[in-house]
Amino acid sequence: MPSSLPWYSRVTGLTSQFSSPPRLSGLPRTAWHQIRTEAFGADPRGERLARIHRSPQFVDGAFRNPVPTRRLVYERSPLEVTHAQLTADRVRRMPAAAVPLHRLLPGELAEQPASGLRLTWLGHATVLAELDGRRVLFDPVWGERCSPFGWTGPKRLHPVPIPLQELGPVDVVVVSHDHYDHLDMATIRALIGTGAAFAVPLGVGAHLEHWGVPAGRIVELDWWETAEVAGLTLTATPARHYCSRGPRTSPLFLWASWVVAGPRHRVFHSGDTGYFPGFAEIGRRLGPFDATMMQVGAYSDFWPEVHMTPEEGVRAHLDLGGEVMLPIHWCTFNLAPHPWEEPPERSVAAAEALGATLAVPRPGKPFEPAAPPPLKLWWRAVASMPAGAGLVVPDTLADEDPVAGIAGATAAARSAESAQGNRPAQGAPAVAGGPQVAAAEGDGVAV
Repeated sequence: MPSSLPWYSRVTGLTSQFSSPPRLSGLPRTAWHQIRTEAFGADPRGERLARIHRSPQFVDGAFRNPVPTRRLVYERSPLEVTHAQLTADRVRRMPAAAVPLHRLLPGELAEQPASGLRLTWLGHATVLAELDGRRVLFDPVWGERCSPFGWTGPKRLHPVPIPLQELGPVDVVVVSHDHYDHLDMATIRALIGTGAAFAVPLGVGAHLEHWGVPAGRIVELDWWETAEVAGLTLTATPARHYCSRGPRTSPLFLWASWVVAGPRHRVFHSGDTGYFPGFAEIGRRLGPFDATMMQVGAYSDFWPEVHMTPEEGVRAHLDLGGEVMLPIHWCTFNLAPHPWEEPPERSVAAAEALGATLAVPRPGKPFEPAAPPPLKLWWRAVASMPAGAGLVVPDTLADEDPVAGIAGATAAARSAESAQGNRPAQGAPAVAGGPQVAAAEGDGVAV
């Protein structure tokens, strides 16, 4: 008979109350209390578990990928992989100075997009899609860290361009899978008050219910299943990845990419995925797409089958029949041993070679795929700045010429440093008129 305790209780031997937590070796008691145990989520039970067992994707007690997939391909120990993660050129894996965000103001989203479709990339995999009069929020993460711990784990490299409470109404929240950089407990809880529906892959609804989302607002789909939500057609589509949350990887949670279609427009969000032939099938069955949001970051030779390279992301976009590609899953968190600016650089090169159309706006800058903005290589100046410059560039300057604007801000900071006798300035110098975006505080969500 299955245990009635949550899986994390069964693994650690602790009760769900954690009233007397043990003193873990090397972890102070105060740090232990900062572990957000609720963030681990909950295992599926009842009818949800029965649905999982009936899924064609659930084989021999676990969800399977559409093609054979290894999470790690080298014959190396987890310790060796971790060592490489911690030591491989970490300075280049982060922006040398402040990312030039577009401070998104509520008024910018007040009017409906003229074309009927507008996308706003908010960093990493979080995208607001305004589609045929509805608002869809993909993989929302406003947390300061993508981690169950308040004191460790990957920390934001830039603030969110807009506080969550200023974002306005949301019709549907779409989650691709349960990894912390795509599913953030505090953000989900904050979104409950919007009245939005929550669309998730099979099994992931257990986490949301555990955090207080009413069961009646959760739409839980297997691959190729479709639901009508708020006048939109949502389809969970295959992806090549995995799920894990907490001290072990559970086999009971599915991962997915998503297709969202309205009366006039349709978009694709990749979530996390390795490249596989299934993109062409998705395109044949559900495409073509006005826009795709494709994962192009957090790739590595250690895990090439579960995260796409930028070149694979562009190739998948073309397989899908996408018109305009928005590269996502880069810029915001340091998750893999590649340089911070490499995903957009390689994406641009691949798009030029293959004839694809890219839109690479600064985080927070809305655009309409029907008239994609000119490609401005704003990340190059950030990557070439002196480490720790901490600059903020005015939106007007960054929009007109981001490279020149950031370079000018760098020169101003160096001049100020020189005036102080080459002593580093205290705090982050800002160019006059530059927007200041507050970092997340409290429970890790800027609201």
